[in-house]
Amino acid sequence: MSAQQSVLFDAPGPKTKRTILIINVIGAAVLLFVLYLLFKGLGDAGELKPEKWNVFAQGSIWSDYLLPGLMNTLKAAAISIVLALVFGFVFGLGRLSHMTWVRVISSIVVEFFRAVPVLIMMIFFWLFLGGAQLVPPDQSPFVAVVLGLTFYNGSVIAELVRSGVEGLPKGQREAGIAIGLTRGQSLRSIEVPQALTAMLPALIGQFVIILKDSALGSIVTYNELLYSANLVGTGNGNVFQALVVAAAIFIVINYALSALAKWLSRYLASRGEAGAAGHNDGGAEVPPAPVIGAPQTL
Repeated sequence: MSAQQSVLFDAPGPKTKRTILIINVIGAAVLLFVLYLLFKGLGDAGELKPEKWNVFAQGSIWSDYLLPGLMNTLKAAAISIVLALVFGFVFGLGRLSHMTWVRVISSIVVEFFRAVPVLIMMIFFWLFLGGAQLVPPDQSPFVAVVLGLTFYNGSVIAELVRSGVEGLPKGQREAGIAIGLTRGQSLRSIEVPQALTAMLPALIGQFVIILKDSALGSIVTYNELLYSANLVGTGNGNVFQALVVAAAIFIVINYALSALAKWLSRYLASRGEAGAAGHNDGGAEVPPAPVIGAPQTL
């Protein structure tokens, strides 16, 4: 048995391999048949006609609708990511505080915003801002989208921070306290940096969710990518094609973010292995020079 082989189950024999191959072939055949029925249905409905797709070859469609919508999507997502990170770290650290009242308040805030769907928050802030006239009417959809994404995803990031720190070995905090750090200093200087490195891929995954959830802004009339695609589709009678193009743009961006998360995970893992190897290859550590006048022990 090879060193990389899983110890949870035995290696499949010839009969099992044939069975797996047959199942894979049948599954692929079923998938191809479903795709055939899908494209046949679209073709029969006239959705694959070239004239319904040619409109996206026009530069004005992109310059007047899709690209501005994409920029609005990226703007709302970028601002929400920054604010969600601030919110998440503040309340995540609050849930780890040694002061009971801080932990209780932080837990209530985080659990409340985690429980409320992000779309409901967007609609609430949209109606509230419009009625209270706290921002200009044309800015209320944008602010509502940013607030909804910030509070919901910030609460998720706060939980990531809490679980990441609590998942560290207990010796990390004890070592910090042993060298004279307070609990708060140990949290900020030792525990949080280690937890941040471990949860960085999960954070980027949450950024992908923020980007995708920004499409909900079309419900509150925010002129983001999905809203712009709907305008194009409604005006040209090709709503399906417009939504496919918008979906393709979202897929490309989200795939790039997911690839970034994988690259960061591998990079951080390789840095950790290189650091450990360098420490092991460095030979015996040189003891610190004794302080003059300090008592010497044998």
